[in-house]
Parts: sequence; C-alpha cells; structure tokens
Amino acid sequence: MAGLLGGLTVVDLSTTQAGAPVGQLLADFGADVVMVEPPGGSPLRQIPGFPFWARGKRSTELDLSTTAGQDGLRRLLATADVLIETFRPGVLERWGLGAETLAAANPRLVHTSITAFGSEGPLANLKGYEALVMAKIGALTPFADMISRPGPAFVSVPYCSFSASQTALHGTLAALFERESSGCGQRVETSLAQAFAAHDTWNWYINVITEKYPDAFISGPAYNNGIPSSGFYFRLAVLLTKDGRWLQFSQTFPRLFRAFMRTLDLEWMYDDPKWGAVPDFPEESQRVELWDKMIDAARSKTVAEWDAVFEAERDVWGELFRHGIELLDHSQLIHDQQVVTIDDTERGAVRQPGPLVRLDRTPADIGRGAPPLGEFGSPRTAPTDTASVSAAAGESKRLPLEGVTILEFATMYAAPYASTLLSDLGAKVIKVEPLEGDLIRHVLPFPELAGMKVMQGKESIAVDLGTEEGQKIVQQFAKKADLVVQSYRSGVAKRLGVDDQTLLALNPDLIYLNAPGYGVDGPAGHRPAFAPTIGAAAGLAMRNAGGSVAERPDLSNAEVKKHSINLFRSNAPVSAQADGFSALAAATALLLGLLGRARGSGGQSMLTTMLSSVSHALGDDMVDYAGRPPTAKADPELLGLNALYRLYETSDGWVFLAAPAEGDWAPLAHELDLAVDPRFETFEGREINDAALSTVLSAAFKLHSAVEWEGRLTKHDVG
Repeated sequence: MAGLLGGLTVVDLSTTQAGAPVGQLLADFGADVVMVEPPGGSPLRQIPGFPFWARGKRSTELDLSTTAGQDGLRRLLATADVLIETFRPGVLERWGLGAETLAAANPRLVHTSITAFGSEGPLANLKGYEALVMAKIGALTPFADMISRPGPAFVSVPYCSFSASQTALHGTLAALFERESSGCGQRVETSLAQAFAAHDTWNWYINVITEKYPDAFISGPAYNNGIPSSGFYFRLAVLLTKDGRWLQFSQTFPRLFRAFMRTLDLEWMYDDPKWGAVPDFPEESQRVELWDKMIDAARSKTVAEWDAVFEAERDVWGELFRHGIELLDHSQLIHDQQVVTIDDTERGAVRQPGPLVRLDRTPADIGRGAPPLGEFGSPRTAPTDTASVSAAAGESKRLPLEGVTILEFATMYAAPYASTLLSDLGAKVIKVEPLEGDLIRHVLPFPELAGMKVMQGKESIAVDLGTEEGQKIVQQFAKKADLVVQSYRSGVAKRLGVDDQTLLALNPDLIYLNAPGYGVDGPAGHRPAFAPTIGAAAGLAMRNAGGSVAERPDLSNAEVKKHSINLFRSNAPVSAQADGFSALAAATALLLGLLGRARGSGGQSMLTTMLSSVSHALGDDMVDYAGRPPTAKADPELLGLNALYRLYETSDGWVFLAAPAEGDWAPLAHELDLAVDPRFETFEGREINDAALSTVLSAAFKLHSAVEWEGRLTKHDVG
C-alpha cells in the first residue's frame, strides 16, 4: 500500500468547510481523493485555507446539473470507496444519484453526507451556513458577554463546520473498518447541529438537574457589574503585559495558584488574615482589590520577561493570545513536526499545519499541494476489483466497533470524550482512574454531574498506578486491548508504566494514542493544558474577539478588566471550547489507527495534541503564502462579517441573516422593499455600500418580530 489508506479512491463533492477536511485527512494518508468541482471551480478556492484543505487531492470539473456531468460522476463512483457530499437533502436524488441508487451500483461504497440539521425533520431544508446553524441552536447566546450591547454575539471560529468534518470522519472510518469484515459499504450521515454538541462539556446536564430540582440550586452570573463572582476567574486570569500583549494564565490547582502569586510578588497574602482566603473572597470589594493588584503586577513584566518566569517556575504557565498564523511559530508545534511547508503549483511555498495525526509506522505523506482546477491526471491506484464489488451483499446489524476494546488513561474532557464517541459506535471502553476518581467527577457541586458526558457507556477501574501492583493490573488489560488513549503530561505515562513503548512491547498489535495538551516531550510537553490556555495559544480567542478587544500597553486598569472579560468569554464559554475540537480529533485518530491495522499496518504509536487539533479547526486562517487573501474579520460590535451575513435586532428578538449569494438578493430585496434602491442593484454596489446597506437593513428588520422575519424569508429560501 502507498500509505495507510493506499488503494482507496475517494470522490469529494463537498464545497464547504465541513466537507473539505474529510477529504484532506484521507488524502494525507494515501487515499486517491478526486475533487469534483462545478464549472469555474469550487467556492472554497476563494478562501485563504484552500491550499491547506486541498493538498494532495486531484481536481475535475463536472456540471452536475447536466446529463453529461451526472454520467461522469456515475463513472467515478462505480469503483469508488468513499463519496463525500454536503448537498442539502434531495439534491442528489433529483439528479438520479440518490443513496439507494448509488449503493445498488456499488455496494461497497461508503456514502458520507454532511447537512446542516439532518436529512429529515422541520429544519432539514434550511440553508447550511455556519452562523445560521449557530444562531438556530442558541450557540451565539453564550458569547453575549463579549460585548456591551444587548443581544447575542457573532463568532468567527467554525465550531460547527470543523466539528462536522470530524464526526463525518468518525462515521467514514468506522464504516470502512466494518467493511473490512462485511464487504459492504453503507450510508454515513452527520450534521453541523449534531457535531456542535461535542463542545458542551456539562452545561446540558446542569440544565437538566437544575430544572429537575429548582429549589436545590441558586444560579448566578459569572460576573456582577463587570466583576468576577468567584475566585475561579483569578485562577485562569487574563492579564496584560508591560508591552501590551494579553496572557492567559493556567493556575487551577491551589499549589499552582500559590506559585503564580509568588511570581506576582503577592504570596504575602497567604499570611495576612485579611487575604488568607485568596482568591476566594465573598466580598466584592476584596475581589476588586485583588484584581487591581494582579493587573499591576502582571504588567510590570514584558512578554519576554514572563517567558523567563515560565522557564524558571515550572508550576507557573501562561499562553500568549496569538493572532492568525502566529500559532505556526509556537515552539511546541514546531518540535512536534506539526508545521510543514509545501510547494504549491499556483502559490509557491505554503506554510501550514502538518497532519492531524502523527503515526510512527505509517506516517502521512503531504508533499503535494492543492491541484489546479481540472488537473485530474492519472489515477494513483488501481480501480476496485469489480468482482469483489458485486460480491458484497446483505446488511450488517452489528455496531461497527463491536469487539473493539479501548483502554483509557485520560483525564477531564478532551481525550476521554474521544473514547466516549467510540463507545457510541460499539467499542468497549475501560477507563482507568486514580483511587479518588477522575478530577472531572468533582468539578461541580452536584455529584458526578460534570463527568456524565465522558463517563457514559464505559466501564471503570480505580487503580493506584504509583504501585507495582497497580501497573501489573493495567498491563494485563493492555495485553488484550485494541486501542489505548492517554493524555498525561510528558513523562507521566512512562513513570506510571503505561507509556507506548512499555505497552507495545506487551502487545505489538496495540494502537496507542498519545493525546496530551501539548506533546509527549519538547518545550511545553510538561505544561498544564486547559481549554482557555490552548484557545489563547492557538488564536481561537482573538479570532472570535475580532475588533472588540484592544491590545496596547497604555490601557487603564478599568479597560484591562473590561477587555479581559471579553477575551475570557471569547475563548472558553461553557458550550464552545478547545476541548471539543481536541476530543473530536482524538476520536478521528483512534479510528484511523484501527482501520490502518485492519488493512495490515499493524500496531503503532500515534500523537494528536490539543494545540495541533485547534490549528486544523482554524485551518482557513492557519496558512501563510505570498498573495494570501485576508481572512474575513468581524466588526467591533461582533454583529457579523458584512451587511448580508450578520445579526439584526427585530421588534422582538434577534435574527441572523445569511444571504451572501447573488441569488439571495432578489427575494430578500422584495421582502424588505429594497429593490428600487440603485446603490444595491449589483453585487459590486452592495459591497461598496455595505455600511449603508447595514443601516437600511437594521431599520427594516425592526419593523417586525424575529419569528415573523424567519418565516417570511425562509419561505423564499433566504437564510
């Protein structure tokens, strides 16, 4: 095989940021991925991240609205292994290329479909723009604290799209794994709405419990009048440096917070009766005074001076809030070989994230850039044997991962939720916990509430891995396991006798995934990784904050407080964090390794990190090449990207308008009585007069309620 997935042919019809990463990963690991583009090329070619998503693929142009184009697609699919498509429900059926028709022609085909809300139900035919889905499911509301105006806030990070690419990969890889034994392909479905659920660590469960027992809980805001309500904020403080850059600190445990206070020259508080409870003060005035002291202390040092502190004090850690491609210069990402430069035919050298998963025996091969439009070339692999295609018959009733055993040495959320996702597909997961239990069991005051999502569907064993007896127990499990996932900081797994070398020596067929925050070694491998620090380091927070956060050394303490809260909210609201991206990527890695073993690659060690996973989630921003177009940025009020892709207040509530396509304008203008305004008659005119159009639309939307506007516009297929 040429690569772990060599011999597989993939037909990629997707033209969205949800579908593109699916084909990218398959191409990275050896599959022959053919992009079927509409005449003139995919709209993805206009996005900065295109050379990243399209690397290693081939391209062909087909007009699928014509008989010739449909016949050309049928020929491609006759011997293909995987189809990726992101059409709305019913589109392929109208062309005579529905799932049943394709399966009858090629029973081994794995047909992967990504929609906005699923293929059935009242929302199935709504347009699938990222922000529309976020608005409809309420995902923009938690970001409201980023801004001072009323209403929800627009965010730029593609939480739905990248997450859907990973759930699509989970289904695709699981179906290919199942096909190794059954010989049959199958239909794989996921949606942007479904995939976003991975980001909600425990908020849904809090909602269920507090509704069930309303008299047992008193809920309150995280901030009162712009002041943190508890000491939690100070443990994950966002502070400004002397040279005007923001830092996200990560001192969640008492020992780590005390070390942090020592570097701020504030450790004396622990011996002062007034301050002994630091940072958990019931009095608001004390929290304000503590906040001012921490702000003053942090801004006494430059970024370089704080870096020196981090080197000297291993218990103190903070990450720079990076912008755009600054993540590609992160020392840990470079150390882990997760930054590559590829010579692209049309763009020259393109610097970009490396493979999503690093495998030690069958690594990715990503030496080829994005294809020019229509450069189909010769197939790199022989077509599938038609005899084996026609022999595939019947339908499996088993879950795809039945019989697979996973041994989990992972804490909190990012890596444990990866194995939860595989348990949903039928795997048996044995979670190895310390005697007191995984920390996530104790995060919230209601017993086990915080851990429900990552514990469901698993078995658990509590073992003291610090003892020889405990290590022998888990090593016996490892001898019979198929997969291992661990997320400890560097050196911990080896000290506990559960590192990849030790367990692979006991079980050479084992697929062992290291899934830490930073890495298994290197400059930051020993650092604590929490969702806020990873989000800051990767540029997720600044991407969401847009122009709403100032960053300069002369900010007053009041301004520092205001902007620090905005940054904290942009980085880690309870339902949208770096943890979700990392969990989804780790699940993809586990399935990739499992499929590779089924295809003959054997056992091996693999690596994903939270940091590299988020670099892929931000792939449209994480590329650097000459002539690169800018990434679209939100306005300072975080309403949206432009007049036709933004939030609007109505007479009762808010709507998100997504009408950027040329065909959207006529029905929108008709409904809002805008057709006669000459400034907006053409696409170019609307671009030039975008601010004026926003003003006109703002006034129009306030005339009726959100529910009424949604009904009127969706009736005309306007988002």
